[in-house]
Amino acid sequence: MKKSLLLLLCLALVVAACGGATEETVEDTVAEESEAETLDTPATTAAPTLDKITFGFVPSAEQAELLDNIQPLMKVLSDGLGIEVEGFVTSDYSGLLVAMGSGQADIGAFNTLGYVNALNAFPKRLEAIAKVVRYGSGSYHGTFWTTDASICNDTPVIGAFENIDGVQTLVTGSETTPPDVKALQVGWGFGDSGLIPEVRNIDGADVTVSPGYACEADLSVMLGEEVLFVEEGSTSGYLYPSLQLKNAGIDYKNDITQVFAGSHDGVIAGLYNGDAKFGVSYDDARRTLRKTNPDVGEKVIAFSITAEIPNDVVAVRSDLPADVKEKIYTILSDYISTDEGQAVMDEIYGWTDIVPAVNSEFDVVKQAAEEFGLYDE
Repeated sequence: MKKSLLLLLCLALVVAACGGATEETVEDTVAEESEAETLDTPATTAAPTLDKITFGFVPSAEQAELLDNIQPLMKVLSDGLGIEVEGFVTSDYSGLLVAMGSGQADIGAFNTLGYVNALNAFPKRLEAIAKVVRYGSGSYHGTFWTTDASICNDTPVIGAFENIDGVQTLVTGSETTPPDVKALQVGWGFGDSGLIPEVRNIDGADVTVSPGYACEADLSVMLGEEVLFVEEGSTSGYLYPSLQLKNAGIDYKNDITQVFAGSHDGVIAGLYNGDAKFGVSYDDARRTLRKTNPDVGEKVIAFSITAEIPNDVVAVRSDLPADVKEKIYTILSDYISTDEGQAVMDEIYGWTDIVPAVNSEFDVVKQAAEEFGLYDE
């Protein structure tokens, strides 16, 4: 059976990422799964204990900050299910894969590639129940960033990129009007009549957050340069941007110097602080830094995007009772439709809605992963 090299890394990171798992536990899990696949029958595990449910998250932001941000959602789920729901944030994308596959987590909020990797490693143990919607779209893309405006074909403008009829298009806005794109851009917040310029209180003063700037430039401007990626388990922060570079005739391993920041906000912070002048992340990850650096939208400039990527996934252990799975989906859907829920989910991952999902929807991402040899023996 083919297994991703990523899984081997996961096994080594179990204790650090998931807190208390043992190597023996995970090896037993993999052995059980292998036997189950051979017999083509579901893996047999004890029914989960439902006096407590654990919900795992991957680090889109610093662990401590994200752990604080998820607490209101944990309370809503606990109240709705009548069972304690405890949230935790893994140290990296691999940790959630192991936590779900080995039974340490009952629910997981996966990035897309992370979920595809998890399905490849544990095909009978995980079930997608929801796909994330952001501002009306069930897909998103990775964005290429720079802090060097000299690489731009023209002077950067307030705007953002969108794939329109399959063509990358720079959509412009203004100081008072956001660009008409699906992803919420830095510098804009929700008002009574729609999006309005965002004002945040920083060090006791009200400061208007700079809108996001963008320009058009060829990917070849990165040749010979250091490029900040998230990590190899990130769909928008590594896999799709690398595939985009490959399709442009650029060797993403040898024509550039890869540097891994570990998180999307780590990429943006690294660019802002001058660690490199190129990077990739989901769009618009600049929002993660706007609370302390309101000029991030002007300093970190978008100059290209990837092809569309299916949005993030909420998955559960397959052996959870069907009524619990349904309640989890309903509670999440109802909560995100409230003002409080939308604000909380925006802080966590930028979610604006969820829709039902099934595992087969992510086959296209698996094909991309296979292109990179992630599942080679």
